[in-house]
Amino acid sequence: MKHRIVGEAMTTAVVHVRPDTSFKEILNVLVEHRLTAVPVLDDQDRPLGVVSEADLLCNEAAKEDPAGLMLTPRLSPDARLKSRATNAAGLMTSPAVCASPQWTVVEAARVMGRRGVRRLVVVDEAGRLVGVVGRSDLLRGFLRRDQAILEEIRRDVISRALGLPRDAVDVRVHDGEVTLSGIVERKSLVSVLVRLCRCVEGVVAVTDQLGFRTDDTLAAADISADRIPST
Repeated sequence: MKHRIVGEAMTTAVVHVRPDTSFKEILNVLVEHRLTAVPVLDDQDRPLGVVSEADLLCNEAAKEDPAGLMLTPRLSPDARLKSRATNAAGLMTSPAVCASPQWTVVEAARVMGRRGVRRLVVVDEAGRLVGVVGRSDLLRGFLRRDQAILEEIRRDVISRALGLPRDAVDVRVHDGEVTLSGIVERKSLVSVLVRLCRCVEGVVAVTDQLGFRTDDTLAAADISADRIPST
């Protein structure tokens, strides 16, 4: 089984700005290219941070209500600083959350979730920008055809990983949802098979309808119990 890597999923034609790019120039870039954020690069094309629509909105959020109907806005210290900034250096969120082109899309998705970001700036070994990967880029794996998922499960999971005949179990795939049915030799194979199928790119869910001939998990539990010293 092989997951796509970030280098295959990322966008390489990246629009960027420099630290001295003005507020209005940044906004024009976002509107012209239909972007929600743009990386800020130094003169060696290394990312310093990212300016997003949310960063630009700090300026608007800090304004007083001319009608006097709204309370004085309470902004975080960081947001208040951004509300007064006039260029990318002051507006950007820094440091940029970066990824390597060699990461799998799984690694990238985990970092996005953990850091709460919508995109990752992709850099080479020298720290220079080579692309940007966003949530939509990672989600494209779920557009895989059902037949392609089915073939990978039969070839890479059942045959190569488990050493079983390709038709050892019945595999059905519909809209990325995999259903496994049939009989396997040992109960321990069931959980392994389900786990490996979940790892196949494009799989949304796995339904286990498998049976087994031998419950080898009981034997393993007995062996473990025998190793526990008596008191």
